Amino acid sequence: MTNRKSLLTVIGFLSGLFTILAQTPDVIRAEYMLMPKNKSDAQLSRVKLLVNFPISVGDSNNIVIGSEYNRLAYDLQRELPFSSAGLKQFHVLDLNMAYVLQFKPEWRFIGVLTPRLASTLTDPLENGDFSVNATVGFLKEKKSVEKPMKLVLGIAYNSTVALRIPLPIVYYEKRFRPDWSYVVGIPKTALKYHLSEKHQFQGEFIFDGYYVNLQSNIVLPNTVTASSVSSSAGLITFGYQYKLAKSTFLYGYVGHTVFQDGVLRDEERNDIFTLNDDPSFYLRTGFRIGI
Repeated sequence: MTNRKSLLTVIGFLSGLFTILAQTPDVIRAEYMLMPKNKSDAQLSRVKLLVNFPISVGDSNNIVIGSEYNRLAYDLQRELPFSSAGLKQFHVLDLNMAYVLQFKPEWRFIGVLTPRLASTLTDPLENGDFSVNATVGFLKEKKSVEKPMKLVLGIAYNSTVALRIPLPIVYYEKRFRPDWSYVVGIPKTALKYHLSEKHQFQGEFIFDGYYVNLQSNIVLPNTVTASSVSSSAGLITFGYQYKLAKSTFLYGYVGHTVFQDGVLRDEERNDIFTLNDDPSFYLRTGFRIGI
C-alpha cells in the first residue's frame, strides 16, 4: 500500500515537467484550482503562475528557461489531534531549465533540470525545503500531415519521494479525424473534440499532486513526528478551451476525483497520518499564451 501511494504521488509530481517534455511550453499561464470541502472537511485551492523564455540556439534547437509558482491553501475544518496551524499554506517554486535538440526532421531530444523549493515558509529556509528533479526524453512530431501526431518517451526522477526510482513518461497524441484527437499516456489521457479553430472540448483523466516540507514539524499523539505533507489524486475532468487570438487561450474544467490521498509523512517519508482521502469535486480555470 505504501509503495502504491508513493508511486501515485510521484506521478502527480510529473505534471509540471510533463508540460515542457510532452507539450509546447506556455510562455505565460495563470490558473486557479479549487477542490471544495468534502466529507473529510478538507478544502484545497491552488494559484499557479508560470513564465517561460524560449531562446533559439542555431536553426532548430532551443533553450527554455522558466519558472512556475504554486501557492496551495489547505483548509481542514474538522478537529485534529494536533495543531493544524502549519498546514494552512504551501509554496512550491520551480526553476525549469530545458534544452531541446533537433537531431532529425521529426525527432527532438529534451532534457529538463528543475531545482525546486517546496515549503510552508513559516520559518527561515532549511535544507529540507530544496530538491532537484530531472527529466529526459525524446519527442517525435508530425504536423503538416492529414493526421498529425506527437509521441514522447522519457523518464523523470524526483529526489523527494519515498519511491526513488526513475519513472517513465509516455505521451501519444493523434488527430484520427478532422475534428477528433486522443491522448494516451501518463500522467494524462484525454479525448479532444475540435469544434472549430476557436472552440475545443476535452475530457481527460489526469494525475495531480504535491510534496511539501513542513518547517514546523508536527508531533502526533503517538509521539511520531511529521516532517512533510503530500497529496496524490486521480481525476476525471471535462473542459472547454476558447482561442482568443493566435496562441492565446481561456479555459475551464470541472471534474471529480477517482481517488485522493493527503497524508503526513515522517523523516523516512512513510505515511503516518491521513488528512484527506475522501472524494471531492474539482474546478480549474485559467489563461495561457503558448509559443
